[in-house]
Amino acid sequence: MIYRSPQNPNSHLTIKERQWPSFPAKQLLQRGLIQGEVLDFGCGTGVDVAFLREKGFTVTGYDPHYAPDYPQGKFDTILCLYVLNVLLPEEQAVVLMAVSELLKPTGRAYFAVRRDIKQNGFRIHAKHGVPVYQCNVVLPYRSILQVPHCEIYEYRHLNQLNLLSGECPFCAPEAERELLTESATAYALLDKYPVSPGHALVIPKQHTADYFALPGRAKTACWMVVDRVKWLLDERYQPDGYNVGVNVGSAAGQTVPHAHIHVIPRYARDVENPTGGVRNVMPGKGDYRGASSRKER
Repeated sequence: MIYRSPQNPNSHLTIKERQWPSFPAKQLLQRGLIQGEVLDFGCGTGVDVAFLREKGFTVTGYDPHYAPDYPQGKFDTILCLYVLNVLLPEEQAVVLMAVSELLKPTGRAYFAVRRDIKQNGFRIHAKHGVPVYQCNVVLPYRSILQVPHCEIYEYRHLNQLNLLSGECPFCAPEAERELLTESATAYALLDKYPVSPGHALVIPKQHTADYFALPGRAKTACWMVVDRVKWLLDERYQPDGYNVGVNVGSAAGQTVPHAHIHVIPRYARDVENPTGGVRNVMPGKGDYRGASSRKER
């Protein structure tokens, strides 16, 4: 699933018409960073795809406009070159999540962004005469190359970075855990002790115990990941419903002092009486309709 904003319908027209491989593709090849099965995510007309195939690589090209068959499987190396600069922030987040989902746990993705953009916002395309968007992009990943016109970031799954965890299991999740998806500031894992098949946790990367103390942007990022996780779980588990909730404080049952959102798939007849949903965190308070009718009697 790739979200395309109706506010930015002409992003495909920003493609640079060229016959030669891009600067980032050549740099990554020279440094020996392109390995195994390769995906060019946002490949445009496929010039870099053809270049790498000529070098002997197995390469899949994907572009929502020019090569719209969504990639199947997972890849060792993913290239996303000069894509993010022409997308709105919500579109950028979806691309980051999609790339994380398509990357093998031990793989690496490379995001190239322009560094020669003078002004963020919409402009009228000189050739096509329609509004197109452009912006500067800074990512919280390791920068491996920066020149005046370009910067290249290397992305790896958060739980493959060998971070020092201290006492927080969510600041440095275990490498063997399945990472469902990841954006720049939040990620999702399957719960280690699921209450139903597909029970997932959406976790901000910022270490904050109280969900309500998170900055607004971090909360927004988490809920974008929740939406993405719901789509992923629908594809894999086909549940009949969901409970989504946050535990804040020990009185509410929070056991890990790092804010997180539970996304719990529900299935028909998984409990005898599901009436009331999240009200059932207080035993006996779920079926309020039954309680009301009893009072009336």
